[in-house]
Amino acid sequence: MTNHFNWHEKHVETLGFGSRLADSVAKGMGSWKFIIIQTILVVLWMGLNLVAYVSHWDVYPFILLNLVFSTQAAYAAPIIMMAQNRQNDRDRLQAQADYQTNIDAKIEIEALTLKLNQLEIDKLDKIIEMLEEMKK
Repeated sequence: MTNHFNWHEKHVETLGFGSRLADSVAKGMGSWKFIIIQTILVVLWMGLNLVAYVSHWDVYPFILLNLVFSTQAAYAAPIIMMAQNRQNDRDRLQAQADYQTNIDAKIEIEALTLKLNQLEIDKLDKIIEMLEEMKK
């Protein structure tokens, strides 16, 4: 289990500020909390602009709101892609760590198998020796 945490800790230590920020933004934008808050803000924006008595800062068809969404999408897409690329790197590191763990386990199992085989051979040798002594 320690190997599992070691590769992750090593990977986190290598991340710079921008990488950690991109991961946080991608995590936040991929949450229900973000969707709900954004939906509330959009409904408020549209509602206030439809019923405003004095000032309609973004009248129907809400061109400013569309511009805000376009700008958000223009920044969100590359940030999410950066986070996905880092996720791929993490997956690769984890796969490598798992592979190394499997190799180590295989070596241990082979060593134990050899030891068990040797014990079995030693037992058989003793049994044969005892049988030969009984014959005499």
